[in-house]
Amino acid sequence: MTGKIYILNGPNMNLLGKRQPELYGSKTLTDVEKACSLIAQAEGCTIDLRQSNSEADLIDWIHEARIDGSGIVINPAAYSHTSIAIMDALIAFEGPVIEVHVSNIHRREDFRHKSLISRVAKGIVCGFGAEGYLISLQAMNKFIKNEN
Repeated sequence: MTGKIYILNGPNMNLLGKRQPELYGSKTLTDVEKACSLIAQAEGCTIDLRQSNSEADLIDWIHEARIDGSGIVINPAAYSHTSIAIMDALIAFEGPVIEVHVSNIHRREDFRHKSLISRVAKGIVCGFGAEGYLISLQAMNKFIKNEN
């Protein structure tokens, strides 16, 4: 059994399924959490899915994960492109980090093509819609099991 995997979501992800469904799809963050919970149960791990529009909350949760987290799956949303503070917090986390985006950030506006978080991520999943969370969680479990 692996330890806790934090699944952290940044600004506006609370509107998933409601905001620009043509871009982000119709699944809500609650739908994502239910699907991830099923995978976690099957894989023998614990997840802790959280969302905040506050950069400070995300940083605090990354610090918390240093104590009891085995890995972090993070969708920093717009903070991907702007937050050195989140990147620095992730550098201080000793476990694997996977960056996930619902849309393909490389097919969008130029300013979305560069992610500060990608520099510290073991892997990046983007463009698969809400399914990207499931892909990320399964990959995280493999990373953690291979480390142990």
